[in-house]
Amino acid sequence: MMKDICVFFGTGYEEIEALTVVDILRRAGIPTKMVSITGEDMVTGSHNISVKMDAKFEEIDFEQVEMIVLPGGMPGTKNLEAHEGLMAKLDEFYAAGKPISAICAAPSIFGHRDMLQGKKACCYPSFEEDLKGAEVVFDSCVVTDNVTTARGMGAAIDFALAILARYQGKEAAKEMADKIIY
Repeated sequence: MMKDICVFFGTGYEEIEALTVVDILRRAGIPTKMVSITGEDMVTGSHNISVKMDAKFEEIDFEQVEMIVLPGGMPGTKNLEAHEGLMAKLDEFYAAGKPISAICAAPSIFGHRDMLQGKKACCYPSFEEDLKGAEVVFDSCVVTDNVTTARGMGAAIDFALAILARYQGKEAAKEMADKIIY
């Protein structure tokens, strides 16, 4: 059985970036958890939309986590990066070669942690200088080895489909794109 993909929510997350990943992966039957880093069951996004989480960070068994997904948004990205427990797990995943994904401003976290050396990466405009060591590209979404990055809200479907393709193949991602009229 496949382990969970965990999407981490801090106050001020970008709603569409986070929820598009959850929606598309769940449609595909991939176990996906919305995880609060705030200690609260409800987390409010950057556009004042509150969502009930599946779990709190402290409740997650990271042995059962397949991938860490970081949505962007402000101050959501800063709140994710300020969470020491999450950053420790992100470092462990990266060191072990496990999949990590980030969209919008959140790929800057990977750059700050030296996770993009020699990799192609993209992010929200104006955060490119934070992608330390990366070959910065301007594709909507790019996958290099275990790292997936995307540019922003308008790239949320590409981002979610790239994650889906990692686990179920490009054909399944194309079928999903067709089903959602993308």
